[in-house]
Amino acid sequence: MLPQDTARLRFREMTPEDLDLMAGLLGDPEVMTYYPAPKTRDEAAKWIAWNEANYARHGYGLWIVETHDGEFLGDCGLTWQKINGENTELEVGYHVRADRQGRGYATEAAAACRDFARETLQAPRLVALIHPENTASKRVAEKLGMAQVDEDFGGPIPVRTVMGMNLR
Repeated sequence: MLPQDTARLRFREMTPEDLDLMAGLLGDPEVMTYYPAPKTRDEAAKWIAWNEANYARHGYGLWIVETHDGEFLGDCGLTWQKINGENTELEVGYHVRADRQGRGYATEAAAACRDFARETLQAPRLVALIHPENTASKRVAEKLGMAQVDEDFGGPIPVRTVMGMNLR
């Protein structure tokens, strides 16, 4: 299962053949500014394996996002995340190459994933976990229709803003 193509973007599942692309994306200090640290090549391989496991278990995960011409832009998709170590919520997440940020790609991809969650998965709610200082990511979530609903103190980042919206 994949989200619908958008005017500029298409989605596909990650595979081990994407390691160079994903290691470049997740290893970029600018892309990973609001994470504890950029990911190593081994961590990028684990990221791909985690998403392959998500596809097998749920039918979805984070997908590779490309232009219709096949240019790699980043990843975007849906994963299950714990908030404050308790509730598990469906999250939309996204990473866009630093040299392609600011062009609306994250919003366009995340909107397609939101629609997929609503229409295909019939999910009742969607969240985004965002570092409090990541104003660009917060703007993406707001453009999707999300508002701050909580703060998360149980994740890999000491405090994350929980943006959320009901889908039904």
